[in-house]
Amino acid sequence: MDTSTYKKQVADVFDTSAATYDRMGVEFFTPMGRRLVELAAPAPGERVLDVGCGRGASLFPAAERVGGTGYVLGIDVAPGMVAEARAEIESRALANAGVRVMDGERPDLPDRSYDVVQGGYSIIFLPDAPAALARYGELLAEGGRIAFSSPVFKAGIFPFLPPEFTPLIPRELLGYLPPEWQPESLVRRFNSWLERPEDLTATLERAGFGDVAVLDEPVRMTAASAEQWVDWSHTQGMRLLWQNLPEPQAAELRERLIGGLEALRQDGGPLVIDVPVRFVTARVAR
Repeated sequence: MDTSTYKKQVADVFDTSAATYDRMGVEFFTPMGRRLVELAAPAPGERVLDVGCGRGASLFPAAERVGGTGYVLGIDVAPGMVAEARAEIESRALANAGVRVMDGERPDLPDRSYDVVQGGYSIIFLPDAPAALARYGELLAEGGRIAFSSPVFKAGIFPFLPPEFTPLIPRELLGYLPPEWQPESLVRRFNSWLERPEDLTATLERAGFGDVAVLDEPVRMTAASAEQWVDWSHTQGMRLLWQNLPEPQAAELRERLIGGLEALRQDGGPLVIDVPVRFVTARVAR
C-alpha cells in the first residue's frame, strides 16, 4: 500500500464532508462515542488523547469526565475536521480540550504524557494499525489505558455497515473503489486481526498491552427516513464509494438503498438499525 496516497484519500474524504459530518440528523457516531468514553472511563484530572477525533463524538464526552483539572487533545489527519472541532470547542468555551492536525499513525507527542488513548472508528483504519498500537503504549503513563471501537468484521458481510446492507450493495460496484479498498484488500487488512477476538487480543499483547477486553454490543442508528440515511452516507466513510461511482451506477445504488431501507421502517416511523460495534479496552503492561 502507498501509505501517503492512502492517507491523502482519507484526509480528502473527511475534509470535503467536515461541515456536514455527523450533522445530517442521523444518530450513530455520537452515541457510539459516548459509549466508548464510558468504557475508557477517564477520571477527573486525567490526560486523554483522542485519535481521529473528527468533530468530537468522543472528545467532548471525555472532556466532561476529566473536568477542569484534566485535558483532552484531539488529533485528526483532516484539517477540515480539526477546524470544525476547534470551532465547537471555542463555542463551548472549553479550556480543557484542544485539537491539532496530526498523523494518528505517528503522533508527534511526548512519551508517557497521557493516561488514556482512545479512538472511535479511527485507529483500525491507520495503514499499519498494529504498529501504531505499540506507539500508543509509549505515549501512556504508568497504568495508562487504551480504548477504541471498530465494526464487527465477519466473513461474507459488507464491511463497515450493518449486515442489512450486504444484499443492498451489488458486489460489482465495489470494483470502482481504489485498490486498497477492494474487498480482498479489506479482508487482509482488517479481518486478519480484527475478526476473531483472540487474534485482536494477541495483537494488543504484542503491542505491549494487557487486561484486554473485547465487548461486542449494538449501537442504535436512527434516521427519519431511508433517504435521510443515504444523504448522510455521503458525509462519512461511504463517501469514498459514492465519489468513485459513475453517475448511472450512483443513481442506481441510491434508488436500491432507499427502497431496501424503506422496507425496514415500521408503520412510517424512523429507520432504526442496531449496528454491531466492537469496543476494545486494554491497559499498558509495564
